[in-house]
Amino acid sequence: MKEEFRGLEQFKIILEDWVPKDASIVIAFKGNYIYYSPSITHIHHKLCEEVHPKSVAAQVLKTHKKTQILMDDFIFGTPYYAIGYPILIEQQEAALVIVLPSTYVPEKQESFKFLTGKQDEDWTPIPIEKVSHIESLQKRTWFYADDEQYKTNVTLKELQLKLPEYFIRIHRSYIINIYFIKCITKDLATNFVVELKNGAELPVSQSYINYLRKYLEF
Repeated sequence: MKEEFRGLEQFKIILEDWVPKDASIVIAFKGNYIYYSPSITHIHHKLCEEVHPKSVAAQVLKTHKKTQILMDDFIFGTPYYAIGYPILIEQQEAALVIVLPSTYVPEKQESFKFLTGKQDEDWTPIPIEKVSHIESLQKRTWFYADDEQYKTNVTLKELQLKLPEYFIRIHRSYIINIYFIKCITKDLATNFVVELKNGAELPVSQSYINYLRKYLEF
């Protein structure tokens, strides 16, 4: 870290009082990441020097506003939830970003009680507890309940933030209701596969396996 920015350690000291232990702290300034304090969760991940144009830091520097969003795995190699804040360094605009595990959900988000799905030209509200899993396929989002498939306008990212806690994402394309799990096995390539009670077999990606194992304690 450059000598002139060593004072940024003060941010870490201040933030440690309220930032979760599994959160990382990132600061972007003049188009580059100048500070990175990784948590245990992200200890093995490294940032490139330049700010990624699709990152939360880039959005904060562009809009000058607080930004929070669930991100895919294109920067850290694993999905994550990030909250970015506009700050000033040497009277110039910078971005302070708190990076959290993708399982983090803001406390103020109210969980869905139902999802409204479309079949043909009909729309039907389905109680959320009846939904076995949700899938992203061909740029559309589908959910399954009582052996029926429904289309929804809500994206997986939006769903992950507002689904009840018994839903968990296992893949870039899948979110499952844990109460519909029949078993979790390994295929011939030793990759984990979730078999649901309705017969669906869904792969668990490497990006999400640690969260699944931690959540289900196996």
